[in-house]
Amino acid sequence: MWLRQVALVAHDLKPVVEQLGQVFGLKVAYEDPAVGVFGLINAVMPAGGEFLEVVQPVKDDASALRYLRRRGGDAGYMVILQTADAAVERARILGLGARKIAEHDGSYVFTHFHPGDFGGVLTSVDSVTGVENWFDRDSDWPPAGRDWYGARSAGATGLVGVSIQSRTPDALARRWGELLGVPVKAGERGPELDLARGVIRFIAPVDEDASGVVGVDIVVPDAARVLDMALRHNVPVKNDTIKICGVDFNLMTPSRGE
Repeated sequence: MWLRQVALVAHDLKPVVEQLGQVFGLKVAYEDPAVGVFGLINAVMPAGGEFLEVVQPVKDDASALRYLRRRGGDAGYMVILQTADAAVERARILGLGARKIAEHDGSYVFTHFHPGDFGGVLTSVDSVTGVENWFDRDSDWPPAGRDWYGARSAGATGLVGVSIQSRTPDALARRWGELLGVPVKAGERGPELDLARGVIRFIAPVDEDASGVVGVDIVVPDAARVLDMALRHNVPVKNDTIKICGVDFNLMTPSRGE
């Protein structure tokens, strides 16, 4: 599996998108009208061959709005994984007791799994049919539109990890490992899953809610410039970590990332 996309949720996506552009040079490749069925608007921004998405609830009954209220503000929201055949993975994961809340079949196949089965994280396993090599960083990715390649930035060239908080990180890691079919390994900050591309890390709580995506590992060729841009635009910085939309962006060099 490949950590292909991470979604953030915000009361107002425009300032978040603006900060991501100012600090990392990220550009919006696509605003997907299909997310309207979930009561959302969005913006999808490529970082190398991976994608950062910002969603904003625009309907009172949107589940993302309930999530914002529970988390107490803007936060990490969703993890989207790509695999060779998402329909096969769907059947396997459902067979392990997970629940689906949305699915689609066709040239783009996805299953959104209930956050309650993934420690409070909305999780999707997706695949794209008819591509020559789905693991190619330039392979088609419908959630980013047809022309996402032209929106790539030299300032951020990959997303290589996410951190998920939990009061029981070891138990949650074991459950994710079972559901995804990936062995759990010991990491520097806690248990983690090493995917074919990308790492999912499970850490002790950093806030009272104690659930959700709280960190993203982002590859930047020039960390000093990124940190300087964050300070210039009054974006919170601590050591090599930049906080945007309630999420800690951990700066990774190309040698440490991919």
